[in-house]
Amino acid sequence: MMPDKYETLLYEKKGHVLLLTLNRPDKLNAWSGRMENEFLQAVQAANEDRDVRVIVITGAGRAFCAGGDIQAFSQGLGQSRDGAGATSLAARDGSPEVPILLARSKPVIAAINGHAVGIGLTMPLACDIRIASDKAKFSVRFVKVGLTPECGSTRYLAASAGLGNALFMALTGRIVEADEALRRGLVDQVVPHEQLMEVAMGLAEEIAANPPSAVWAAKRTIHENMAEHDLRRVVTQEGFAIREARRLPDHAEAVTAFLEKREPKFA
Repeated sequence: MMPDKYETLLYEKKGHVLLLTLNRPDKLNAWSGRMENEFLQAVQAANEDRDVRVIVITGAGRAFCAGGDIQAFSQGLGQSRDGAGATSLAARDGSPEVPILLARSKPVIAAINGHAVGIGLTMPLACDIRIASDKAKFSVRFVKVGLTPECGSTRYLAASAGLGNALFMALTGRIVEADEALRRGLVDQVVPHEQLMEVAMGLAEEIAANPPSAVWAAKRTIHENMAEHDLRRVVTQEGFAIREARRLPDHAEAVTAFLEKREPKFA
């Protein structure tokens, strides 16, 4: 699908940064089956675009994403247990492809501008960096609608926030303010609302200025080693990544530019 054909997203390239905006402001950017399909297509399109080096995700209007579209859930009530006849969102069993694609993608920054509830929080947890407006609110809300956490959050929530905070958020379904979200490790930074996009885009541009191959290799290796308990496997993966990096033009350009006291120019 061409970027200008998305119905639920805005796809804007700004230099080497893709700004991807969830765009259902009248529904508080509620996550629907169509939005999920378009989100997967958009992230994949960015991964295949050699000009894009970093992705920034935000929401239109006053919410980031208020969770799954409840209408889709209500339409799925009473359907057979095997999912026959269920809506596309209800049949997905927790949006499994979203965290898998984000883990394999170019670096992703979530710029959380407002309410981040349910998948509006678990999707950013699968992103690499989370920056929040001081007006944002957060909830792992699934328990309130009789569901369990999804989108890879049973790994990422504990990895980011720690086991105690993960269980607190998941078992209470409580809505927390931005400052508490920062204390609990749900986000990496909280900034004044009016500075959110400036900070997020500035960070994206800082990352984009680094050697693309090294950035991708660092992200890939950290994701692969995050849950690896065998230290020998960890250092073996690191050694492989370093050997590969030394063979690439980005490494040669970075070293040459340093010695010549100039800014590097990465292809």
